[in-house]
Amino acid sequence: MRAPLTPLFALLAACPAEPDATTLSTYEDTGSASTRTYKVELAVTLIGADDLSPHGDGSGLVEFVATATDAVRFTFDLGNGTRVDSVSGQVQHTYDELGTNDFVVTVTAHWDTETSEEVTETITVYRTTGELPTLVWSDEFDGDGAIDADKWHHQDVPPQDGGWFNGELQHYTARTDNSYVSDGTLKIAALDETYIVHGSVREYTSARLNSKFAFTYGRVEVRAKLPAQAGTWPAIWTLGANIDEIGNHFGSEYGSVGWPACGEIDILEQRGWDKQSTISHFHWGNTQTAAYENEGGELANPTSTTDFHVYSLEWTEDHMRVMVDDQLVHELANTVERPFDNPHYLLLNIAMGGSLGGAVPDSFTQAVMEVDYVRVYQ
Repeated sequence: MRAPLTPLFALLAACPAEPDATTLSTYEDTGSASTRTYKVELAVTLIGADDLSPHGDGSGLVEFVATATDAVRFTFDLGNGTRVDSVSGQVQHTYDELGTNDFVVTVTAHWDTETSEEVTETITVYRTTGELPTLVWSDEFDGDGAIDADKWHHQDVPPQDGGWFNGELQHYTARTDNSYVSDGTLKIAALDETYIVHGSVREYTSARLNSKFAFTYGRVEVRAKLPAQAGTWPAIWTLGANIDEIGNHFGSEYGSVGWPACGEIDILEQRGWDKQSTISHFHWGNTQTAAYENEGGELANPTSTTDFHVYSLEWTEDHMRVMVDDQLVHELANTVERPFDNPHYLLLNIAMGGSLGGAVPDSFTQAVMEVDYVRVYQ
C-alpha cells in the first residue's frame, strides 16, 4: 500500500535508452584524421511525480538537466514558446498551462568549435489551479477485515418499494462478505445469492459505502480496478449531503431536498456490457426552474478491469472537471443554475443489472471492485 504523496517529492523520469553508436552525430576535426562523437543527454524531473501521479503534483514545475562532454552552453526550447540559455545545462521551469498537457522539449548543446547537437523529448505535465491542495481526508485501506466504521457508513436500507433505483437487482448489505479490506485494498464484492430484506427478495448482494465526511470544493482521487463481469455497474460518485434519501448517513443535517435537486457527480461509472470504456456524468435540478438536467462524457479505458487507474474530480466555485489518470473526460461550468455549491459526500458501490448494468449472465457468481485509496484535497 502506498502512503499519501509527499509534496514536492521529485521523481527522476526514466532517461531515454542509450542510443546506438551508429545514431550519434559525428564531427570531423579540421586537420585531424580522428572522428569525435558528440552526444547530448537530457534528464527530466517532474516535481511531485510518482507512479500514482506520473505527471507531477499540479505545480507544473519541471527540472531539466542536460549534459554533453565539453559543451560550452545549452539552449532549451521548452515547447510552450519559452527559450532559455544555460551554461550549466540546468533549467527549472513552471508550466502555466492548466490541465494535463504534452510539450515537445528540444535541448541544443553548443561547442566552442561552432558545432551543435540536439535532443528532443516529449513530456506530459499536470498543472492545477491556485495553491497546491492539502490532504484533508483519506482512507488508504491498510490492515485486514471490516472497513473503518469511523470513515464509512453502509447504506443498506432499500429506499424504493423494497429495492433500489434504476431497476437494479441487488440488495446492499453491511456484511464483510460484501465489503472488506485485505492486502492494502478495499474490496466491494457483488455475489450471486438470494437475500431478503423486509420481505423483499433479491438474487444478488453487494455493498454501497457512504463517506462520513462531507466537503464543498476540492480534488477527489480514487485509485481503483473495476470488475470485469458482465451485468456489473460499478460507481464512484458523490451526492449532495442535503439529500432526503432513506438510510443516508447525514439525515437532515445539511437540509432535506430530493434528487436531483441535491446534485450528483458521477466521477466513474461503467456499463455492464462495455468494459472497454468508462463514464463520467453530472445530474442536477436547475435551481431556477427545477427541471432535471444532465451532462457527461466517456473515455476509452480498455485496461479498467486489469489495471488500477486514478479517477478524479476537480471541483471549484467556477467549474468541475472529471478525469481518468488526469485525462479530462468532461468539464461542467459551476453556475448559479446548478446546485454544486453545497457539501457532498462520496459513494462507492457495485450495482447489478438495471439501466447501466444490463443483463446479468446465468454464469455470474461474483465480481469485485478493488479500491487502493480514496483521497480528498482542498
